[in-house]
Amino acid sequence: MKGDTVPKILPALGLALTYLRKAIGWSEGELAAALGVSASLISDYERGKKVLTRERLEKIVAAMGFPREAIDDALAFIDRARTKAAPPVYPSESGAELQRIDRVGQSIADASTQVGRLLVTRLSLEVRALVDRQNAQGSLARLLRRSPSERRTLIRKTQEYRSWAVSELACAESLKAAPDNADRALELAEMAVEISQQVAAEPLMRKRIEGYAGAHLGNAKRVHGKLQESDETFSRALPLWKAGKLGDPGLLNEARILGLEASLRIEQQRPAEALVLLTEAVAVDREGETKYLLVNRARALEQLGDYTGATIALRQAVPLIDANQEPRLLFGLRFNLLSTMCHLGLFSEAAEDLPKIRVLAERLGQALDLVRTRWIEGWVASGLGRRQEAVAALEQVSRDFSSREIPFDAALATLELAALYLEEGRTAEVRRLALALAWIFKSEAVHRQALATLRLFYDTAEKASVTVELARRIEDFLYRAKANPDLQFETVP
Repeated sequence: MKGDTVPKILPALGLALTYLRKAIGWSEGELAAALGVSASLISDYERGKKVLTRERLEKIVAAMGFPREAIDDALAFIDRARTKAAPPVYPSESGAELQRIDRVGQSIADASTQVGRLLVTRLSLEVRALVDRQNAQGSLARLLRRSPSERRTLIRKTQEYRSWAVSELACAESLKAAPDNADRALELAEMAVEISQQVAAEPLMRKRIEGYAGAHLGNAKRVHGKLQESDETFSRALPLWKAGKLGDPGLLNEARILGLEASLRIEQQRPAEALVLLTEAVAVDREGETKYLLVNRARALEQLGDYTGATIALRQAVPLIDANQEPRLLFGLRFNLLSTMCHLGLFSEAAEDLPKIRVLAERLGQALDLVRTRWIEGWVASGLGRRQEAVAALEQVSRDFSSREIPFDAALATLELAALYLEEGRTAEVRRLALALAWIFKSEAVHRQALATLRLFYDTAEKASVTVELARRIEDFLYRAKANPDLQFETVP
């Protein structure tokens, strides 16, 4: 310490400007040139010789490519550093105490410098990532206008396309395409993998990117119905993803990869494994994956027959979905939520939510969505004892699913209708319903156990020996067996 010399306290906004400028490696002269001002003005702002307002700083950082929020991040750091660096005040200070204070002060200064470097590094990474992702939009669009062979050539020979951000964006587009176009999803994921293998990056980061793209390729194969190929692809991708962890400064979302693997495990009838992955994914999510993870959690719990847990997960997911941005996801979630509530016998609560799913279905304007909405309306009406309303809805739905040759849904709606007929003693009409399901026995989409159980309904209906209890047990079995081909029907209750 030098007697009573007091260090100058620089204005926080000026310090924030210094941190942000250095984050992207710009000199005062380079920033001045970008703004069309003198370098001395920048220096005066940073050293507090001229007043720097928040409004002016926002314009300056925008020229450097930062969002406004970066100012707040820098200010928060400065405030924390100053708090830690404030010297203690003692009633009296001996020479030894002053030396000790000097040492502590120097340690704090060194620590603050390290934290400052970390902040600058983080901000620099965020800026570069933002720029890379913005550039990737145009790069991917240009690639997609080319033929597959031209794309491969461009990826091999042009640095613009050998970017981690272009590969990441192709992965995201693959996920978007998956629900409606499995071929497109596969094409985009294959492109992402090809790009990842050409990325100019450190070896560990390249492994991380390859693993990320490979997991999306595995997901695209799953959507395509190629579960064995999907599993093999994940088996190659996941070791790369994990091996590259130390090379990733936080660019790629780990929750996404855990969620994609969980989706495969659900398809493979391994719900317990899926739940472990989903729990870990929710814990590390930082980019809005949680809503999808909760939907998958509900699917896994349904496989385990835990409709209560599935209902809780779906209810947690509802407020996370933007109805304007993702109406399709919200419709599927609400439909599944109403289904689990019906399985739990919560028909009154389900009835309160019916108008919401009807509005969504009409907004989406897809015929099949409207059929499914009518189905759940009939199911709820049945549960509430509104027999005439339920019969009218389920008769229509049974015909619509059969005409579209959607076997499981046709069977489920028909069995619910059959149970209502049986309660009224209309066995002849139940026999007619059973005969109308004969086409399902030729369908390749229905697995052996489900067909055997449907055959039981068919045979007992023909003999007029089917009961309400048996019809509902078969219905419940088929609902669960749709996602679990190995499930066995218990003939004795």
